[in-house]
Amino acid sequence: MKKRFILLILSIVFVLSACSNSANGKEQVVIYTNGDEEAVTAVGNALDSAGYEGQYVLQTLGTSELGGKLLAEGDQIEADLVTMSSYFIESAQHQHDMFKDLSFETTALEEYPSYYTPILSITGSIFVNTEMLKEKGLEMPKSIKDLVKPEYSGLVSIPNIFDSSTGWLLIQAIISEYGEEEGEGTLQDLLQNVGPHLESSGSGPIKKVKAGEVVAGFGLRHQAVQAKEAGAPIDYVDPIEGNFSLTESIAVVDKDTTTTELAMEMAEVIIQDAREELLTYYPVALYEGEVVTAENKPAHPKKFNQSLTVELLEEHQKFFNAAK
Repeated sequence: MKKRFILLILSIVFVLSACSNSANGKEQVVIYTNGDEEAVTAVGNALDSAGYEGQYVLQTLGTSELGGKLLAEGDQIEADLVTMSSYFIESAQHQHDMFKDLSFETTALEEYPSYYTPILSITGSIFVNTEMLKEKGLEMPKSIKDLVKPEYSGLVSIPNIFDSSTGWLLIQAIISEYGEEEGEGTLQDLLQNVGPHLESSGSGPIKKVKAGEVVAGFGLRHQAVQAKEAGAPIDYVDPIEGNFSLTESIAVVDKDTTTTELAMEMAEVIIQDAREELLTYYPVALYEGEVVTAENKPAHPKKFNQSLTVELLEEHQKFFNAAK
Protein backbone atom coordinates (compact mmCIF):
# COMPACT_ATOMS: atom_id res chain seq x y z
CA MET A 1 0.00 0.00 0.00
CA LYS A 2 2.78 2.38 0.91
CA LYS A 3 4.54 1.74 -2.40
CA ARG A 4 1.29 2.28 -4.35
CA PHE A 5 0.65 5.54 -2.49
CA ILE A 6 4.12 6.84 -3.35
CA LEU A 7 3.61 5.90 -7.01
CA LEU A 8 0.26 7.71 -6.99
CA ILE A 9 1.83 10.88 -5.58
CA LEU A 10 4.65 10.76 -8.13
CA SER A 11 2.12 10.36 -10.93
CA ILE A 12 0.16 13.39 -9.74
CA VAL A 13 3.34 15.48 -9.51
CA PHE A 14 4.30 14.43 -13.04
CA VAL A 15 0.90 15.32 -14.45
CA LEU A 16 0.86 18.70 -12.70
CA SER A 17 4.35 19.44 -13.97
CA ALA A 18 3.40 18.49 -17.51
CA CYS A 19 0.34 20.74 -17.36
CA SER A 20 1.98 23.69 -15.63
CA ASN A 21 2.66 25.43 -18.92
CA SER A 22 -0.47 24.21 -20.70
CA ALA A 23 -3.92 25.61 -21.22
CA ASN A 24 -6.82 23.51 -22.57
CA GLY A 25 -4.32 20.85 -23.59
CA LYS A 26 -2.13 23.32 -25.49
CA GLU A 27 1.35 24.45 -24.59
CA GLN A 28 1.56 28.00 -23.29
CA VAL A 29 4.14 30.50 -24.47
CA VAL A 30 6.44 31.47 -21.60
CA ILE A 31 7.36 35.16 -21.69
CA TYR A 32 10.21 36.52 -19.58
CA THR A 33 10.43 40.29 -19.18
CA ASN A 34 12.39 42.88 -17.24
CA GLY A 35 9.62 45.42 -17.87
CA ASP A 36 8.01 47.38 -15.08
CA GLU A 37 4.33 47.23 -14.19
CA GLU A 38 3.15 49.61 -16.93
CA ALA A 39 4.99 47.71 -19.66
CA VAL A 40 3.79 44.33 -18.44
CA THR A 41 0.19 45.58 -18.35
CA ALA A 42 0.42 46.94 -21.91
CA VAL A 43 1.82 43.64 -23.21
CA GLY A 44 -0.90 41.64 -21.44
CA ASN A 45 -3.65 43.93 -22.71
CA ALA A 46 -2.45 43.61 -26.31
CA LEU A 47 -2.25 39.82 -26.17
CA ASP A 48 -5.62 39.39 -24.46
CA SER A 49 -7.34 41.75 -26.90
CA ALA A 50 -5.92 39.73 -29.79
CA GLY A 51 -7.41 36.51 -28.41
CA TYR A 52 -4.34 35.00 -26.74
CA GLU A 53 -5.67 35.08 -23.18
CA GLY A 54 -4.71 31.87 -21.38
CA GLN A 55 -2.14 30.94 -24.02
CA TYR A 56 0.84 32.55 -22.33
CA VAL A 57 2.60 32.89 -18.97
CA LEU A 58 4.18 36.29 -18.33
CA GLN A 59 6.96 36.32 -15.74
CA THR A 60 8.77 39.48 -14.58
CA LEU A 61 12.43 39.34 -13.50
CA GLY A 62 14.96 42.02 -12.64
CA THR A 63 17.32 43.12 -15.39
CA SER A 64 20.38 41.56 -13.75
CA GLU A 65 18.54 38.31 -12.98
CA LEU A 66 17.09 37.91 -16.47
CA GLY A 67 20.35 38.95 -18.09
CA GLY A 68 22.19 36.33 -16.05
CA LYS A 69 19.75 33.64 -17.15
CA LEU A 70 20.08 34.59 -20.81
CA LEU A 71 23.87 34.47 -20.71
CA ALA A 72 24.04 31.29 -18.63
CA GLU A 73 21.26 29.22 -20.21
CA GLY A 74 21.09 30.30 -23.85
CA ASP A 75 18.35 28.54 -25.81
CA GLN A 76 17.87 26.14 -22.89
CA ILE A 77 16.09 28.93 -21.02
CA GLU A 78 12.45 28.19 -20.18
CA ALA A 79 11.21 31.30 -21.98
CA ASP A 80 9.92 31.19 -25.56
CA LEU A 81 9.67 34.97 -25.85
CA VAL A 82 11.78 37.64 -24.15
CA THR A 83 11.41 41.40 -23.67
CA MET A 84 14.64 42.76 -22.31
CA SER A 85 17.24 45.53 -22.47
CA SER A 86 18.59 45.44 -26.02
CA TYR A 87 22.24 45.24 -24.99
CA PHE A 88 21.56 42.03 -23.07
CA ILE A 89 19.71 40.52 -26.03
CA GLU A 90 22.65 41.34 -28.32
CA SER A 91 25.23 39.92 -25.91
CA ALA A 92 23.19 36.72 -25.43
CA GLN A 93 22.86 36.32 -29.21
CA HIS A 94 26.59 36.76 -29.75
CA GLN A 95 27.33 34.19 -27.06
CA HIS A 96 24.68 31.57 -27.83
CA ASP A 97 23.09 32.37 -31.24
CA MET A 98 19.82 31.74 -29.42
CA PHE A 99 17.22 33.98 -31.10
CA LYS A 100 15.21 33.37 -34.23
CA ASP A 101 15.04 36.00 -36.99
CA LEU A 102 11.74 37.85 -36.77
CA SER A 103 9.33 36.71 -39.47
CA PHE A 104 7.36 39.96 -39.61
CA GLU A 105 8.17 43.40 -40.98
CA THR A 106 8.35 46.49 -38.79
CA THR A 107 8.45 50.18 -39.55
CA ALA A 108 11.17 51.01 -37.03
CA LEU A 109 12.73 54.45 -37.43
CA GLU A 110 16.20 52.98 -37.00
CA GLU A 111 17.78 49.78 -38.26
CA TYR A 112 17.98 46.90 -35.77
CA PRO A 113 19.35 43.35 -36.01
CA SER A 114 17.06 40.83 -37.68
CA TYR A 115 16.40 38.95 -34.43
CA TYR A 116 14.91 41.76 -32.33
CA THR A 117 12.91 44.97 -32.50
CA PRO A 118 12.35 47.56 -29.74
CA ILE A 119 9.18 47.77 -27.67
CA LEU A 120 10.07 50.89 -25.64
CA SER A 121 12.81 53.39 -24.91
CA ILE A 122 13.86 55.16 -21.72
CA THR A 123 15.73 58.48 -21.56
CA GLY A 124 17.62 60.08 -18.68
CA SER A 125 17.44 63.62 -17.34
CA ILE A 126 17.75 65.73 -14.21
CA PHE A 127 14.62 66.77 -12.32
CA VAL A 128 14.06 69.05 -9.34
CA ASN A 129 11.52 69.85 -6.66
CA THR A 130 10.85 73.51 -7.48
CA GLU A 131 9.46 74.33 -4.01
CA MET A 132 12.54 72.93 -2.28
CA LEU A 133 14.83 74.60 -4.79
CA LYS A 134 13.30 77.96 -3.85
CA GLU A 135 13.27 77.15 -0.13
CA LYS A 136 17.00 76.27 -0.18
CA GLY A 137 17.86 79.30 -2.31
CA LEU A 138 19.44 77.17 -5.02
CA GLU A 139 19.76 77.99 -8.71
CA MET A 140 18.21 75.66 -11.27
CA PRO A 141 20.92 73.16 -12.31
CA LYS A 142 21.83 72.98 -15.98
CA SER A 143 24.19 70.05 -15.86
CA ILE A 144 25.09 66.94 -13.91
CA LYS A 145 28.23 68.76 -12.83
CA ASP A 146 26.09 71.45 -11.17
CA LEU A 147 24.86 68.75 -8.77
CA VAL A 148 28.36 68.30 -7.32
CA LYS A 149 28.39 71.83 -5.87
CA PRO A 150 28.70 71.96 -2.06
CA GLU A 151 25.23 73.48 -1.65
CA TYR A 152 23.73 70.24 -3.01
CA SER A 153 25.31 68.10 -0.30
CA GLY A 154 22.79 65.49 0.86
CA LEU A 155 20.17 66.84 -1.54
CA VAL A 156 20.68 64.65 -4.62
CA SER A 157 19.39 61.19 -5.50
CA ILE A 158 20.61 58.94 -8.35
CA PRO A 159 20.11 55.27 -9.31
CA ASN A 160 22.82 52.68 -8.69
CA ILE A 161 24.28 51.32 -11.95
CA PHE A 162 24.58 47.89 -10.32
CA ASP A 163 20.83 47.70 -9.77
CA SER A 164 19.30 49.85 -12.49
CA SER A 165 19.83 50.40 -16.21
CA THR A 166 18.79 54.01 -15.58
CA GLY A 167 21.99 54.43 -13.60
CA TRP A 168 23.92 53.54 -16.72
CA LEU A 169 22.41 56.53 -18.55
CA LEU A 170 24.03 58.80 -15.95
CA ILE A 171 27.44 57.16 -16.30
CA GLN A 172 27.31 57.34 -20.10
CA ALA A 173 26.62 61.08 -19.89
CA ILE A 174 29.51 61.71 -17.50
CA ILE A 175 32.09 59.66 -19.43
CA SER A 176 30.96 61.02 -22.78
CA GLU A 177 31.29 64.65 -21.70
CA TYR A 178 34.30 64.56 -19.36
CA GLY A 179 36.25 61.41 -20.20
CA GLU A 180 37.18 58.78 -17.66
CA GLU A 181 39.80 60.73 -15.70
CA GLU A 182 37.86 63.95 -15.12
CA GLY A 183 34.63 61.98 -15.10
CA GLU A 184 35.75 59.83 -12.18
CA GLY A 185 36.37 62.97 -10.11
CA THR A 186 32.97 64.35 -11.10
CA LEU A 187 31.26 61.09 -10.15
CA GLN A 188 33.18 60.92 -6.87
CA ASP A 189 31.99 64.40 -5.89
CA LEU A 190 28.46 63.57 -7.01
CA LEU A 191 28.36 60.41 -4.89
CA GLN A 192 29.48 62.42 -1.86
CA ASN A 193 26.51 64.74 -2.36
CA VAL A 194 24.20 61.76 -2.89
CA GLY A 195 25.18 60.12 0.38
CA PRO A 196 22.35 57.78 1.49
CA HIS A 197 20.17 58.61 -1.53
CA LEU A 198 21.70 56.08 -3.93
CA GLU A 199 18.66 54.15 -5.17
CA SER A 200 18.26 50.54 -6.30
CA SER A 201 15.58 51.37 -8.89
CA GLY A 202 15.30 53.85 -11.72
CA SER A 203 12.10 55.21 -10.14
CA GLY A 204 13.70 55.77 -6.74
CA PRO A 205 15.09 59.29 -7.38
CA ILE A 206 11.81 60.77 -8.69
CA LYS A 207 9.97 59.39 -5.66
CA LYS A 208 12.43 61.09 -3.31
CA VAL A 209 12.29 64.37 -5.23
CA LYS A 210 8.47 64.33 -5.22
CA ALA A 211 8.44 63.57 -1.49
CA GLY A 212 10.80 66.47 -0.78
CA GLU A 213 13.50 64.23 0.68
CA VAL A 214 15.99 65.70 -1.81
CA VAL A 215 16.01 68.74 -4.08
CA ALA A 216 17.29 67.13 -7.28
CA GLY A 217 17.64 63.74 -8.87
CA PHE A 218 18.68 61.93 -12.02
CA GLY A 219 16.38 59.37 -13.55
CA LEU A 220 13.71 58.69 -16.15
CA ARG A 221 12.74 61.83 -18.02
CA HIS A 222 9.19 60.77 -18.81
CA GLN A 223 8.42 60.29 -15.11
CA ALA A 224 9.34 63.91 -14.40
CA VAL A 225 7.25 65.13 -17.34
CA GLN A 226 4.24 63.15 -16.07
CA ALA A 227 4.73 64.41 -12.50
CA LYS A 228 4.83 68.03 -13.68
CA GLU A 229 1.74 67.57 -15.86
CA ALA A 230 -0.07 66.05 -12.86
CA GLY A 231 0.55 69.25 -10.87
CA ALA A 232 3.46 68.16 -8.67
CA PRO A 233 6.11 70.82 -7.91
CA ILE A 234 8.50 69.11 -10.32
CA ASP A 235 10.49 70.41 -13.26
CA TYR A 236 12.87 68.56 -15.56
CA VAL A 237 16.25 69.63 -16.91
CA ASP A 238 17.97 68.25 -20.00
CA PRO A 239 21.60 68.32 -18.88
CA ILE A 240 24.26 69.75 -21.16
CA GLU A 241 26.07 66.40 -20.89
CA GLY A 242 23.24 64.91 -22.96
CA ASN A 243 20.07 62.84 -22.72
CA PHE A 244 21.18 59.26 -23.26
CA SER A 245 18.67 56.48 -23.97
CA LEU A 246 18.29 52.71 -23.74
CA THR A 247 15.83 50.52 -25.61
CA GLU A 248 14.09 47.39 -24.41
CA SER A 249 13.34 44.93 -27.19
CA ILE A 250 11.47 41.74 -28.00
CA ALA A 251 13.06 38.51 -29.27
CA VAL A 252 11.88 34.94 -29.91
CA VAL A 253 14.01 32.08 -28.54
CA ASP A 254 14.93 29.70 -31.39
CA LYS A 255 13.73 26.42 -29.87
CA ASP A 256 11.96 24.92 -32.90
CA THR A 257 9.14 23.67 -30.69
CA THR A 258 5.36 23.85 -30.99
CA THR A 259 5.36 27.15 -29.11
CA THR A 260 7.99 28.91 -31.24
CA GLU A 261 5.57 29.79 -34.04
CA LEU A 262 2.98 30.98 -31.51
CA ALA A 263 5.65 33.07 -29.76
CA MET A 264 6.47 34.73 -33.10
CA GLU A 265 2.78 35.57 -33.59
CA MET A 266 2.62 37.10 -30.13
CA ALA A 267 5.77 39.14 -30.75
CA GLU A 268 4.13 40.67 -33.82
CA VAL A 269 0.93 41.43 -31.91
CA ILE A 270 2.88 43.14 -29.12
CA ILE A 271 4.70 45.40 -31.59
CA GLN A 272 1.55 46.20 -33.55
CA ASP A 273 -0.95 46.56 -30.72
CA ALA A 274 0.90 47.41 -27.49
CA ARG A 275 2.83 50.44 -28.74
CA GLU A 276 -0.10 52.86 -28.41
CA GLU A 277 -0.43 52.13 -24.70
CA LEU A 278 3.32 51.95 -24.19
CA LEU A 279 3.73 55.42 -25.69
CA THR A 280 1.59 56.87 -22.89
CA TYR A 281 4.16 55.68 -20.35
CA TYR A 282 7.37 55.75 -22.43
CA PRO A 283 6.83 58.62 -24.90
CA VAL A 284 9.69 58.01 -27.31
CA ALA A 285 8.80 57.47 -30.98
CA LEU A 286 10.32 54.23 -32.30
CA TYR A 287 8.16 53.47 -35.34
CA GLU A 288 6.86 55.39 -38.32
CA GLY A 289 3.71 57.34 -37.63
CA GLU A 290 4.27 57.64 -33.88
CA VAL A 291 4.00 61.16 -32.48
CA VAL A 292 5.05 62.46 -29.07
CA THR A 293 4.49 65.91 -27.57
CA ALA A 294 7.16 68.59 -27.52
CA GLU A 295 7.53 68.15 -23.75
CA ASN A 296 8.60 64.56 -24.31
CA LYS A 297 11.36 65.41 -26.78
CA PRO A 298 14.70 65.82 -24.95
CA ALA A 299 16.76 68.88 -25.81
CA HIS A 300 20.12 67.10 -25.99
CA PRO A 301 19.65 63.53 -27.30
CA LYS A 302 22.96 61.69 -27.56
CA LYS A 303 24.33 58.22 -28.16
CA PHE A 304 27.41 56.75 -26.52
CA ASN A 305 30.34 56.41 -28.90
CA GLN A 306 30.63 52.65 -28.33
CA SER A 307 28.13 49.85 -28.85
CA LEU A 308 26.21 49.11 -25.68
CA THR A 309 27.09 45.60 -24.52
CA VAL A 310 27.19 43.70 -21.26
CA GLU A 311 30.98 43.97 -21.39
CA LEU A 312 30.79 47.78 -21.65
CA LEU A 313 28.29 47.84 -18.78
CA GLU A 314 30.75 45.88 -16.64
CA GLU A 315 33.52 48.37 -17.51
CA HIS A 316 31.29 51.27 -16.46
CA GLN A 317 30.35 49.48 -13.25
CA LYS A 318 34.07 49.26 -12.43
CA PHE A 319 34.34 53.00 -13.21
CA PHE A 320 31.48 53.60 -10.78
CA ASN A 321 33.12 51.50 -8.07
CA ALA A 322 36.43 53.32 -8.48
CA ALA A 323 34.69 56.61 -7.71
CA LYS A 324 33.05 55.40 -4.50
